[in-house]
Amino acid sequence: DVQLQASGGGLVQAGGSLRLSCEGSGFSFDDYAIGWFRQAPGKEREGISCMSSRTGSINYADSVKGRFTISSDNAKNTVFLQMSSLKPEDTAVYYCVSDFPCHPYSDVWNPHMWGQGTLVTVSS
Repeated sequence: DVQLQASGGGLVQAGGSLRLSCEGSGFSFDDYAIGWFRQAPGKEREGISCMSSRTGSINYADSVKGRFTISSDNAKNTVFLQMSSLKPEDTAVYYCVSDFPCHPYSDVWNPHMWGQGTLVTVSS
């Protein structure tokens, strides 16, 4: 079975940091772009970061650029999202995703694989 398992969410104060992890199984991160979406309460899902080992692409949404960093350990089929300088508006359920073109414009990302979400709450 193809699966994405995210972890690392929690409660953090504004200005703090948090690192999310996502382990994939049933497929290889060498072959597919991987990334993160989020959905804040009452809002639509938003693509925030992606990377592709095949093309070398790494992209971020403007809302997180300079604060979030995506990385991966392909030997462990695990992707990370290091989040720094967190703001209350970063509060959302964060989803690990895969199987989509890691295009510079996040509006066109359309992942075919979704993991379960992990909740990040940033208190003011």
